[in-house]
Amino acid sequence: MKILPIRAYGDPVLRQRAKFIDKDHPGLQELIDNMWTTMYRAQGVGLAAPQVGESIRLFVIDATPYAEEDPLLDGFKKVFINAEILEETGKEWLFNEGCLSFPELREDIKRQPVIRMRFQDEAFNTYEETFEGLAARIIQHEYDHIEGVLMVDHFSPLKKRLLKKKLHNISAGRLATSYPMKFPIRK
Repeated sequence: MKILPIRAYGDPVLRQRAKFIDKDHPGLQELIDNMWTTMYRAQGVGLAAPQVGESIRLFVIDATPYAEEDPLLDGFKKVFINAEILEETGKEWLFNEGCLSFPELREDIKRQPVIRMRFQDEAFNTYEETFEGLAARIIQHEYDHIEGVLMVDHFSPLKKRLLKKKLHNISAGRLATSYPMKFPIRK
């Protein structure tokens, strides 16, 4: 397994709506294995294919680190392929989120607590399931990535202005990370 560089904010691949794939997608299992390795190395709980430069509808999640807060997340580890959120319901709630493409940045983001979605696993079995709470939030965050939506898109215009310099520094790689990254602006 190989650790892949994570694309930093500003990389155009993060803004693309990712493509649906089929089971014959070249190198898919290797990509999934490398994404798990990369995510664990970066100490993340989710990673989407666009974050490693692949504009396909694939993300992986291991929410086990949140099991102390929500025992249902113990062993919650899944591969999501061709995911589509069918419905989001409930009263929006704030939670402090981070993103591997935005090192050193954490902000409160509002999301709805319940989602119903259709997706395929790595064997291309199709599921329609409902997720709640932190599981739903992690899925929504990764789902945003395959839709070309970033966490900054959830910020107010004022918050974006206040963070402008920090966002530029992320794009330029002017920060220390514990994992390999690829930056769109050369240092």
